[in-house]
Amino acid sequence: MDGAEERIPVSGAPQGAVVSPLLSNVYLDPLDHLLAHCGFGMVRYADDFVILCRSAKDAERALEQVRIWVTDNGLTLHPTKTQIVDSRTESFSFLGYDFPGTKHWPRKKSLQKLKDTLRTKTRRTSGDSLQWIIIDVNRTLCGWFNYFQHSTRRSVYSDLDSWLHMRLRSLLRRRAGGRGVARDQNASFTWPNAFLAAHGLFSLATAHHVASQFSRR
Repeated sequence: MDGAEERIPVSGAPQGAVVSPLLSNVYLDPLDHLLAHCGFGMVRYADDFVILCRSAKDAERALEQVRIWVTDNGLTLHPTKTQIVDSRTESFSFLGYDFPGTKHWPRKKSLQKLKDTLRTKTRRTSGDSLQWIIIDVNRTLCGWFNYFQHSTRRSVYSDLDSWLHMRLRSLLRRRAGGRGVARDQNASFTWPNAFLAAHGLFSLATAHHVASQFSRR
């Protein structure tokens, strides 16, 4: 189905379909073995992959190998996403993360997608109870953190916590008869972080601290 229309595709895998990663893994398995045989390290999920090389010359050789293989197998490389990057001086994106040098953190698009989801769950006009809103928000936060808990920029988590606290305080202020976005100290004093935590709100910063302590053991 494409919207309200039914069609029968003759090639390719439907974008976003549950079966797409499986089909990509089956179809691209020979490419994995080819690059391993040529001495290249490749990290791949479905049809997204990064090839790790020791020099620019090796990178050009790996890209040529991939171009030949995909052409012979009826595929095409993405014209803008396919590029050679010196990771020592340039950044690249892969599976929701940005990789600048030896560091990595959620890319802006990943952060914006999370915020867009949370906005719909924390509207000031919501008629749901605070307890239910927090339960609903926690589902999103826990799922997001399970994937993006490996950021080397710790401020990502505290910044998101602060932004979410502001939205929940704005909701509570409206219910108390107030107006506007709750960025002031009065709102923080009336509904402090401890108040939100006592109602069970998941903290990304706390979860990251706990995960970091556990990984060091």
